[in-house]
Amino acid sequence: MKIARKILAKLPVISAVAVSALAPVANAVAENAANVGSSSLAPLGAGLAIGMAVVGGALGQGKVVGSMLESFGRNPSVGGKLLTPMILGMALIESLVILAFVIAFRM
Repeated sequence: MKIARKILAKLPVISAVAVSALAPVANAVAENAANVGSSSLAPLGAGLAIGMAVVGGALGQGKVVGSMLESFGRNPSVGGKLLTPMILGMALIESLVILAFVIAFRM
């Protein structure tokens, strides 16, 4: 839990660094796309989009399962009641990752 708090505390800094590092690439892609019909950096952008979606989905699913197990550990009698919402939440998270995958390759 302490590690997660440390990561969450540094998340704004990590996000700012990632955005500032990718800004020149985005500018080059935009200029190249305006001049040419397709971009040679499109596969790079698709890979980055899928990677970020997978990382976000994995963190979300980990939090869902961790919270469910913590709740189950505190009160074992609610295990059956928590299983269905957990599976539904994980399916929705996974559908967002699949949607990002489809969008990345449609571009």
